[in-house]
Amino acid sequence: MNLPDIDLSAVTLTLRLAATTVLILLLIGTPLAWWLAHTRSRMKGIIGAVVALPLVLPPTVLGFYLLVFLGPNGMGGKLTKALGIGALPFTFAGLVVGSVLYSMPFVVQPLQNAFEAIGRRPLEVAASLRAGPWDRFLSVALPLAKPGFITAAVLGFAHTVGEFGLVLMMGGNIPGRTRVLSVDIYDHVEALEYVEAHWLAGGMLLFSFVVLLILYSFHARPRTF
Repeated sequence: MNLPDIDLSAVTLTLRLAATTVLILLLIGTPLAWWLAHTRSRMKGIIGAVVALPLVLPPTVLGFYLLVFLGPNGMGGKLTKALGIGALPFTFAGLVVGSVLYSMPFVVQPLQNAFEAIGRRPLEVAASLRAGPWDRFLSVALPLAKPGFITAAVLGFAHTVGEFGLVLMMGGNIPGRTRVLSVDIYDHVEALEYVEAHWLAGGMLLFSFVVLLILYSFHARPRTF
């Protein structure tokens, strides 16, 4: 049995959303995780709590407030309109914004743990050899934190693929534009189209298992450094 075209469109859109989200999160999450791992600021607890908030906050709550904030009458919506970007809700860009916020702890926390595990000793040794801050970060910290980056990328990607409540609130259900895989499964179940739902749900189940299997197998391997 072949999947309908709309299902393939939802799969493609979901993968595109997940890849875009992970790329953005690695770019903004790396300096944030580095700061959280090394700062002694009193703001560390507050910033850390904000980053971890999506872990306990229902996705529909985050989606609702994003919808209000980025809507035509919200502060964010007025700003994007003034910048000529237009309204973000019910667009792919809006899905990306929501996904970045919702998946942030799944990227930032593994990176923070990886940076903290390095400790200060390797960086101090590099500094004693006259390595500058950027050189120490690029030549020492990043290679040693490689497992953390792999974990962050995999978890961020998988978590974005599995989103439902937030993407439904922010993107709605527009075929070919904002209808992602999880929303498509819901549509099939609601229409009693269980065969199509089984195809997609089974694929996501297999995908989730493979992701976790690869991740656990990677961490179970002995390190050579």
